[in-house]
Amino acid sequence: MRRVEPREAATTRRSPVDPDALRDVIPIVEDVRARGEEALREHSERFGDIGPGEPLTRSRQSLEESFHSLPAEQQDALRRVAGRIEGFARSQLAGVEDLSVEVLGGRAGHRWVPVESVGAYAPGGRHPLPSSALMTVIPARVAGSTTVWVASPRPTAATCAAAFVAGADGLITAGGAQAIAALAFGAVSEPCDLIVGPGSKWVTAAKKHLYGEVGIDGLAGPSEILVIADDGADPALVAADLLAQAEHDTAAIPSLIATSAALADRVEAEIARQLDDLPTAETARAALGNGFITVVGDLGEAVGISDSLGPEHLALHVSDPGTLAGRLRSYGSVFTGAGSAEAFADYGAGPNHVLPTGGAARFQSGLSVLTFLRAPTWLRLDDPTQLIGDTALLARLEGLEAHARAALLRGSQA
Repeated sequence: MRRVEPREAATTRRSPVDPDALRDVIPIVEDVRARGEEALREHSERFGDIGPGEPLTRSRQSLEESFHSLPAEQQDALRRVAGRIEGFARSQLAGVEDLSVEVLGGRAGHRWVPVESVGAYAPGGRHPLPSSALMTVIPARVAGSTTVWVASPRPTAATCAAAFVAGADGLITAGGAQAIAALAFGAVSEPCDLIVGPGSKWVTAAKKHLYGEVGIDGLAGPSEILVIADDGADPALVAADLLAQAEHDTAAIPSLIATSAALADRVEAEIARQLDDLPTAETARAALGNGFITVVGDLGEAVGISDSLGPEHLALHVSDPGTLAGRLRSYGSVFTGAGSAEAFADYGAGPNHVLPTGGAARFQSGLSVLTFLRAPTWLRLDDPTQLIGDTALLARLEGLEAHARAALLRGSQA
């Protein structure tokens, strides 16, 4: 891993959208918009998502059959993990309340309503992620979404089973930009109001292109972890957390802020030792080159760097992690203390593993039940007379006479 000065470490954010990928996906998305299922099939066969004549969808019954094809221990594990994710989502939902307050002349408020139709992307490819099907579908169902479809290229039995356990209505056997377009336009399912889930740079680019026509949860770049460690940290645990993210992809970004050069040296030695027998070592070694190690004078300096970066995952290997967590503001999810491995959250401790990357944690949160809820407001005025004067004055200040007259007419009818 590169050694960098703290000032350089604080400026290493990367854009989640690859300009070349965005250029490449636009014709695909627009082709699926224009030709629907026919275009989806052509692009899916071209990119190897399906073979010639293979089905583009899996029904809920087919997903159930995949579930029952798994060994009993895998079925039980999926049910247990789904239960933990659902429990956390229901606890979040319990904290959401409708609002009704008194305002001048009447009352106003908001009510929480679910997004009706959701598309959830679950990555396939080298490392299929059935856990992402659980993480995206379950909170949508808890929120009350009526329709939820998963898209995943070359779905494994485990991915199909996870979609079933999570409550998906069906699965589209396509990936990349063509899958995002199919979800958005309803090529083989209902059109989706909101599309969520992590994916490749082409998935992210397609979501970027369609943002505004459909809702998206965010623009997912490469997976990231930032570890803050002081001299009491266990180098083996720090190295393990860094490698757990590094093995995701050659583009992953594992980084370390250490309070001493000696600690940084011990962590690097431990990384080298753990890489010796790691099956995913080739991927992890490549990813380690994307990150950095920086040495800071104190934890206050570490807080400043971390908040500037807004990392996806933030792991605190320090003597007083609770206090340090209270000082930090920008992160997708924080893992407080040596026992709180990020891997536990990836596989269903409770909080969601779909999180903002590329510094987006400075302005948005990760996926949760709240992602699938909207809060439209309402206004009921029984006596608007006290609002008429200000409304008419501001309307005329802006040159909008019809607005002023609409307000003044309420006075004449009082």
